[in-house]
Parts: sequence; C-alpha cells; structure tokens
Amino acid sequence: MGEEQFKGVFVEEALEHLTLLENALMELEETPDNMELVDSAFRSMHTLKGSGAMFGFDVLSHFTHDIETVYDLVRSGSMKITQELIDLTFCAKDEILCMLRNDYDTIPEVQKKKDELTKEFKDLIERYRDGGNGATAKGTLKKPDGKSIPDEIIVKDIEAPRYTYRIRYRPCTSCFLRGTNPLLNIEELAGFGRASIVAHMDDIKFLDEYDPDACYAYWDIIVTTEKEIDAIKDVFAFEDESSEVKIEVIDVSGELDGGDQYKKLGEILLEKGDLTQDDLDSVLGLHKKLGELLVEKGVVNADIIEAALAEQVHIREEKKSQQTSVEETATIRVPADRLDTLVNLVGELVTVQAHLTQMAVKRIDYELLNVAEEVERLTCELRDNTMNIRMLPIGTTFDKFKRLVRDLSKELKKEIILATEGAQTELDKTVIEKLNDPLVHIIRNSIDHGVETPEQRKKVGKPPKGTITLSAIHSGSHVLIRVKDDGKGLDVEAIKNKAIERGLISANAELSDSEIFSFIFAPGFSTAKEVTSVSGRGVGMDVVKRGIESLRGSIGIESARGVGTTITVKLPLTLAIIDGLLVRAGAGSYVLPLTSVLECIAISKDEIDQNHGRELTMVRGQIIPYISLREHFFINSTEPVNQQIIICEVNARRVGVLVDQVIGEHQTVIKNLGGIYKNVETLSGATILGDGSVALILDVNRLVNLVEGVERDAVKRLGMASEMSVCE
Repeated sequence: MGEEQFKGVFVEEALEHLTLLENALMELEETPDNMELVDSAFRSMHTLKGSGAMFGFDVLSHFTHDIETVYDLVRSGSMKITQELIDLTFCAKDEILCMLRNDYDTIPEVQKKKDELTKEFKDLIERYRDGGNGATAKGTLKKPDGKSIPDEIIVKDIEAPRYTYRIRYRPCTSCFLRGTNPLLNIEELAGFGRASIVAHMDDIKFLDEYDPDACYAYWDIIVTTEKEIDAIKDVFAFEDESSEVKIEVIDVSGELDGGDQYKKLGEILLEKGDLTQDDLDSVLGLHKKLGELLVEKGVVNADIIEAALAEQVHIREEKKSQQTSVEETATIRVPADRLDTLVNLVGELVTVQAHLTQMAVKRIDYELLNVAEEVERLTCELRDNTMNIRMLPIGTTFDKFKRLVRDLSKELKKEIILATEGAQTELDKTVIEKLNDPLVHIIRNSIDHGVETPEQRKKVGKPPKGTITLSAIHSGSHVLIRVKDDGKGLDVEAIKNKAIERGLISANAELSDSEIFSFIFAPGFSTAKEVTSVSGRGVGMDVVKRGIESLRGSIGIESARGVGTTITVKLPLTLAIIDGLLVRAGAGSYVLPLTSVLECIAISKDEIDQNHGRELTMVRGQIIPYISLREHFFINSTEPVNQQIIICEVNARRVGVLVDQVIGEHQTVIKNLGGIYKNVETLSGATILGDGSVALILDVNRLVNLVEGVERDAVKRLGMASEMSVCE
C-alpha cells in the first residue's frame, strides 16, 4: 500500500472520529456532566492527533493538541463543559474537515480561522491550567507520587473484564423466621449478568421430621458479570453467621486454562469439596460416565452432579459467546468503486442467465433447462447477497442533520430538537448518497416555515421547544422517509392564491388540499413575504422533487393548520437491479418498475374508440386516466384489436399506461442511456433482454408529470386564445 493509500485510509478514519465527536458534542449540550461523552470527545481528538502526525498531517496534529488538552482538563475536573466550549469545538471540528482537503494550504481565510481558534483554545488552557485536581501546565494528569501519566495510558480504552464466579449458598435453616428470603439474594445475583442456578433438595426431611418454618434447600450459582468480588459479597452482607456462603473466581474474561472443554467433571467436584480423591479413584476405570458411577455408588447425589455439569456448560457457552462477539465485529474496508464493479458484474450475469433460460425454453432441451434453473437460483442468491453488501443503515445520514437543526435553529432564534426513528433501516448506498441534498432542503424548510418561535408557540399553548421527527421504515420493496414537524402547518388559502397569481390554476378551480400542497414543488414558488438567509426565493422544494424523482421515488405532503406538516418520501431500496413488468408497444419493448404497478386490465379497440379521444377508462366504478405509449413515442404501426392498461400508483393517484401486450415479470439490470439521451425525461435507463435486444425503462412518475404539464399548457393556450377572440 502506497503513501497516498495510507493517507486515504487515515482520512476515512478521521471522518468517522469527527462524526463521533459531533454526536458527543450534541449530547453534551443536553447532559454536560456526562463524563463518558467527555471521554469520547477526548479519545477522538487524541486519535486524530496521533494518527495525523503519523500520516504527515502535521498541521492537523498540532491544532488538535490544544483541543485535546482542554478536554483533558475537563476529565481531570479542572474545567466544566460550557456552551462556549461546545461552540468552539464545533468550529474546530469544521476546521479539521477543511484540513483534510488537499487544497487546505492554499486558502488563506481558512488558515486565519485556524490561528484564531488555536488562540481561543490556548486562552482557555491558560485560564484553567491552575485549577487543581491533577492538572498541570500541559494539561496532563499526575500520579500521587507526582510523576506524569503517559498519554497512551490515559486514553487507553480498556474493556472491563468479565468475571465468572462459583457460589455455594446454603442459608441457615432459621432464615425464614428472621425475615430473610434467600430467593431475593439469588435474583439479585442473576441480575448481575448471565447466571446458571441449580437448587439442591437432598437435605429436605421426611414429613414426620419436617419443620415448615425451616429452610432445607441450598444452591450452586455460576454467574458471569463485570462486577468485582466485593459486589458479590455485598449481596450476602446481611446473612446470618451460620449461613454458608462460598465464593470462588473460576474464570476472568475467558483467559484461565481449560479451553472450550473447561475442566473435567471430577476436577470440578474435587475443587468444590463435594468429592474426595479416594472416592474418585474408586470409580475411575469403569466403563460408564463418571457422573452416573458416582450417583450409583452413592458417593454424591444427582443434584451435585447437575450443578457441576451446569458449570461446565456455563463456562463453555461464555467462551463461545466471547469468541462470537469478536468474530461479529470483524469488518473489512472495501473501496466503493470495487463494490460498484461487483454489482455491474452481477448485473451482466443476470442478463446472461436470462439468455440461457430463454435458449433452453426455445430448444425444448430439458437437461439444459435444469441447468438454467440452477444457474437462475444461484444468480438470484448472488444478486441478493451483493445487494445486501451495498445496503447501509440510514442512521449515519440522520446523524448529520442534528448539527444542521442545532445551527439553523440558533440562527433563526428558535428552539428545535431533532428526534430520529428507524435509524437501522437500510438503503442502497447510492440512494443514501443522493438523498442527502433533498433532505437538507426539506428540514431547512420545516425549520424556517414550519416551527414557530418560542413566543409564538406559547401564545397558542404549545411548548416553547418545537420538534422535527425524522423517521424511516420499510414498506415492501420501498423505504418511507418522513420529516414531521409540530409547527403551524401549511396555509392552504395562501398557497392557492399564489398559484392563481402565477397562473397555475384558474380562480374558480376546485382542488383538494393535497393537490394544492403539490404547488409548493413548482419552480420559483414561495409564499414567504420576506427573503431570509434560509428561504423565500422559491428555490429548494422544486429541487427536492427533481432529486427524489431521479431516484425513482415520489414525495407527498400532509398538513393540518396549527398542528404541523408531514412530508413523506418514498424510495426504492436499490437503484441497480429492479423487478419490472416487461411490455410491448409496436415493435419496442419497455419495462415498468413492478413496485409502482397495481394491476393490469384488458381493453378493446372498440372501447377506446367509443371514448372519442378521451383517454379515460372505468375500473370498478372509478374513472382512471391513462397514457398511450403509442401516442407518446409516436408509434405509427397498426394497433392490435386488444390492448392492456397497466394501472400504476403515482403520487397517491391511480394512472394507467396503455400498451399493446404484457410479456410478464422481468428481472431488470439498469443501464445508463448515455449523454445523448440525458434530456429524455420519461426514461430512467435501459436493460438488455435475454435475446440481446434492448428494452427502455419507463420513469412512470415523470411520464405522468410531463403529460399533465403538456395538457396544462394546452389548456392555458386555449384560454388565452378564447380571451383574444372575445376582445376582437
């Protein structure tokens, strides 16, 4: 690996540490006394400093040194977390991001900002350097003997050891009379970690000797926990002196001898004192299991054997769980371009597999068809696994917006918190990368137009702090991402009046609320009375819609006046390979994404002619408009007698697409059309069929929007022509 590759690895790790730092700072604003968060911020800075020096980022290393010193003072108790320190660290984090750029040294404004921040951190150090509690002039800690503790010892993140204890607990027989319940002690031990408990009943008396107020049972408990032995002893602090409590440490983090097999049964029994060496020797050599022999000879009872076997199983499972946790955390970094190459190769394999299946069916070769079916099964598994590799949790994107909400709400003098739900919902990495900008616009819009100021919220009986909820949830082969605010909601009348003013609708048009809300996605549309640094120019929501539609997604709005607004983005899980419906119109083949298809219905040429050019059909009492692919793509060949209408869902509406023939479902590998066709809005790509021919992939959302736009323009031109004729 060359020097540049090493630097690339450092930059990736540095970005991860900066994300951890930002998350810690966001939480520290709410809980400034949380020392775990302080330690997290300190470790991030320390790692950046050390790794930066190692990979030649000396400026970054020197810059983070002073920040690290400040957080070391906080850790030692000489300084408190303040809003000033958090704001300063946020600025430093942004500066470090700039330092990771290749052109950092050539930007004088950024260099000036770095020097100003360095001075502010040094001032903080000078102000608190003599605060005591072990802080020295350099911000390092000291031992009781006055010697400095090296940095690597301070920041070493040592995982807490896990102790496994063997406990023999025999409460005194009169414990019930003293008001003691032994089961409470056992439950407390079980709450410390993973526990194995065996109850012994061999001391219970016969009925003529049985005392109902006496406790005859005793227990063997094996518990694995991070708590030290003093915590175990504290459980039995109020036990009577006549009670037997024997505590032994039998394993520490899986490091003691024994391996997966742990100790043999005889060794455990000897250690616990339940068996003597003579008794053990008397049964060794016989051809039965040791436990069975010991019980048969009456040396120990079955409960004692059960307790020893439970200990074996407990330790074996503990070692296995520790090995599994290590294996689960093993990851490997793979460059994104290699992953994209793998997906492209899988796509080519899907195409070849379709060709093989088609050839086997044509030849009526059953042996070849069996092979083709097996190849299809393996290809599907390979495709699914490859797609899963590309899937990433959307939580990493969600976390970025916490800083956006914090900074923007401060700028607008509002109090807003960002709540997230469904952070583990997974999406294709390409979708996540392209989703960032649309979500930024939506959230900025919610902060500026949606959530009111604290004073306005108090007047209407709302809490002064507003909430924006960012959530994600799977819905079939899609993901629904919602941005919900508890603000003032959209003003239906204001939007309608603006639409009338701009000539988008007539003054007497009757529209539903959802249709009126859709106007905010029109280019240049804004109801804001003032232009702010955030919004008001009518730029943003039209960009959002174009961005979402480029991902083959859709966007919808729900709003209630005075309650809030919810914007829902519906996106496909992946952009690389989709399940489609293959259709024909004329001599051409087309693919509609199967996720948007609801049903297919047959329609005859006579029924189409009876509508006198109106592209409408009745489906179970509902009138549904449709678009003819023949008309849209100017196909002049003879129309078949019977055609098909594919009913699709577009922006929460049912719209049909008229085609000549439905071929069937088709696993579609999406290929770009190239620069020549980049302005063809109704197509999202192409795919290669099994026979080598090309099928165009339709973007149903854009197709419907384009046709509706053309019709609106035609109506507008017709209205203008009518007005001119009246004037004449």
